[in-house]
Amino acid sequence: MEVGGAKVAMLTGSVLLLLPVVFFVTSFMFWPGILIKIYNWFWRRRLGLSVSFSSVGSFRFCYSSRGTPGGAPSLLLLHGFSANKDMWLPVLKFLPQQYHVVCLDLPGHDGTSRFQNEDYSISGQVSRVHQFVHSIGLAQFHLVGTSMGGNLAGVYAARFPEDLCSVSLVCPAGLEPPEDTAFVKRLREMEVLKRQEQDLSQASIALIPSSVPQLQEMLDLCCHKPLNLPRQMMKGLLQNRVPHNHFYRHLFESISHEESRHSLQKNLLHITVPVHVVWGQQDQVLHVSGASVIAAALPHSQVALLEDCGHSVALERPRKLATLICNFLSAQEVTNGDAHKKNS
Repeated sequence: MEVGGAKVAMLTGSVLLLLPVVFFVTSFMFWPGILIKIYNWFWRRRLGLSVSFSSVGSFRFCYSSRGTPGGAPSLLLLHGFSANKDMWLPVLKFLPQQYHVVCLDLPGHDGTSRFQNEDYSISGQVSRVHQFVHSIGLAQFHLVGTSMGGNLAGVYAARFPEDLCSVSLVCPAGLEPPEDTAFVKRLREMEVLKRQEQDLSQASIALIPSSVPQLQEMLDLCCHKPLNLPRQMMKGLLQNRVPHNHFYRHLFESISHEESRHSLQKNLLHITVPVHVVWGQQDQVLHVSGASVIAAALPHSQVALLEDCGHSVALERPRKLATLICNFLSAQEVTNGDAHKKNS
């Protein structure tokens, strides 16, 4: 009986060991999107991030955070269009542990509430971010935003300067640059056709892929150097995006509307906190000449243009971006310290 029991125990143990392998192989073949989510969960854990929720009325915010507010400024990071809080993971790997970091899922994205009648304009999203900031008690923090998130960060700085110590704008949208990319020119052409009452409901938008080839086109548009991912990973990324494409199209229309399209441009002269600008020289989504617009309006801003880098700075140059943010914050501490001594 003991021998039989030992065999049963060995068999049970073997089955239990095989289960994770079977799960991995099955997920890899049929549901690679699940593996990507598990990978991001593991990466968050490894970086010391925890996911939390905060509610304002019926609206729920989802965010990841690391550390606690202390001597160094807290950092609030705002992602770009159709991304989520996890897009900052490559950058967080290189940010010192001394910083209290918060990565927010913007309205409608990932774990944050998505309501049909929500105001997804730049102004509406900024108001929601402001609600979130006060719901978790952030004060005198450094705000970082990229692309659409950069537009939000700049407008936030103009509207709520009392909340901030400074702001970093990474390839921000919302400007009227001297030059346009081919991507923006195509959007303008589509807008003309829409005014002519042509049906563009099925027209493809490069940032809203619905097939693997379209996803590759989006990656080629956003990254300067080719990003050749395994096909199963591409399928996984697509599985996680396609169910939200209807929302992404609605969001894109909201932020492309005349009210929101140049929100940052309209608010530049109202920004009084120190401004830090980072832009990829080879950005094919939003032309790098937008950096000169900010520099002209805010001559004391610090501008860094990165060679061999496109629109996805957080993905392409995460270490450099983290270093630039830290250097900017250190310089602000020195400046503030000198000003305090002078006033004393």
